[in-house]
This record gives sequence, C-alpha cells and structure tokens, in this order.
Amino acid sequence: MPVTDLIAPPGKDSKSVLFFWSAWHEATAPQGSTSKLFETLASSLPDLSFYRVEAEVQTDLSSKYNVTVVPSFVMLNGENVLDTIEGADDVAKLTQAVILFMKGSTSAPRCGFSRQAVDMLTEAKISFCTFDILSDDDVRQGLKKFSDWPTFPQLYVNGELAGGLDIMKEMNAEGDLAEQLDLPQATEESAETTVKTLDDRLRELLNRSKVILFMKGLPSQPKCGFSRQICNILNEQGISFDAFDILSDEEVRQGLKKYSDWPTYPQLYIDGDLVGGLDIVKEMVDGDELRELIE
Repeated sequence: MPVTDLIAPPGKDSKSVLFFWSAWHEATAPQGSTSKLFETLASSLPDLSFYRVEAEVQTDLSSKYNVTVVPSFVMLNGENVLDTIEGADDVAKLTQAVILFMKGSTSAPRCGFSRQAVDMLTEAKISFCTFDILSDDDVRQGLKKFSDWPTFPQLYVNGELAGGLDIMKEMNAEGDLAEQLDLPQATEESAETTVKTLDDRLRELLNRSKVILFMKGLPSQPKCGFSRQICNILNEQGISFDAFDILSDEEVRQGLKKYSDWPTYPQLYIDGDLVGGLDIVKEMVDGDELRELIE
C-alpha cells in the first residue's frame, strides 16, 4: 500500500498507521532514512493504510493525536488509538512484522549471505518484508550501532533483533524456524498468498475515507495544475479530504479510469461514489451543492 499524505483523520473503518514528520528533521523528510523504512513497511503490509503527516503543518492532527516530537508513529483502529511510538529507534515495532535488513532484495540478493537468509525464511513459509541497506547508508550504519551487530543480514522479529545468518542457521538446525522465532505455525491455508483483484483494491481505496481525491501528486506537492486547483477549492471550502497519488501506482491509475468510466484526473469521490473532475467540482461549488453532498 503506497504511503499517502493525510490532512484529515482517516476513515472510521480503516486500520492505519500515521507517521508524523517535519521538513527540518532530515531522517523523516522525504527520501530520509526513517521515511524510506516507513515506506518499506507500507509496501509489505497491504491490509493497513499508511499515512504521512507533516506535524508542523497539520497542527490539528498533531494536537488530536498528542504528537509533540518527530518522528512519531500513531497506530489506529478506526478512530481508536492503539499505540503511539516516539522516536525512530522502535520503528520496527510498528507491526508484528518479520523484517530482514539485507543487501539487495528478495528477487535480487546482492550477497550470498542475504540470499541464504531469504531462502531459509521462504522455505520455512515465514511471511517477511525486507529493507535493502545498500539503498541508504544512514540506515546501514545506524542499524549497526542500534543493534550492536556489525554485519548484515539482520533479522528482526516483533521489533527485536533475532540475529544474523549464523543465528538463523542454528535456530533452523534446532527445529522448525518459525517455532524457534516464536511465530505462529504456518498452515497450508495461511501459507498461501491471497491475491487481491484490482477491483478489490479500488473498492478499498474508494472507501478508505469519506472524501478522497485521486490526483497527480499529493496535496502538499501537486504535480499538475488541475490537481492543484481542486486541492485549493476543497481547502477553501473547508472540506477535509484524503488523497491518493495516481502517479505512484500505474495499475490504480489505469484501472480507476475503467472502473469509474472517467478518463482523466483528478477524480473526487464521496462515500465511495464518483463526484467528478475539476469542472464538475467547480460547478457544484458555484451552485452550493458540494458541501451539501458531504453533509
């Protein structure tokens, strides 16, 4: 699931993680190490919604969730706060994920030790996500100090370091690796990957928030004039809305055109139903219809 900017509380029926960041905090800013790690978690956990919140811009959200430092991570089940984590050291505790910090990716490991670790987890039918430490030297060097473990790969389970390849081999030799890592035992059914259809994904996105805008870029950085105009209109009307960057996912971009039978972007949806593009929204604002539709 792509990370999207949030300017209003998420939908009541969603399970979500909010990442509060600031432009002056290098690690949390876009392309920073903490931001990249958050994006890695988001891509590996499609059943959760992941949002980025600029703490000093979206002050209402910072106040609502009692955020006073960056980075902060707020886990929500609907409107209920499940947990709040302050600081980047415990970012792996955002989920009950198994995370392998490795060289390269699962499809293209860039060292033999990383390849062996991937093979071992795969053979044990353990669901896991990865982070390529070659892509970010700050994470690579910082994790060595944080974990007091000088080499890679490094395996984390439930936010705690399990060890490197040698530890994994020892555990595997002693019995079932999942059992040694204190993970739920895999069944044939749970080991199978559930593939969501594109229509399923689109329906989930459309109902993620009461008002959601599919646009080029994000409200904080629109990437076309039409998207910028519709964001300005919604803000001027005092309408809280979620947004999805269609440039971040070509499958969604093309699929939504067919699903909605609407060939251009931006597209505005309310309660899962298409309202229209920029021209329709302008007409509704002129006729005092837009706020009426939301209320």
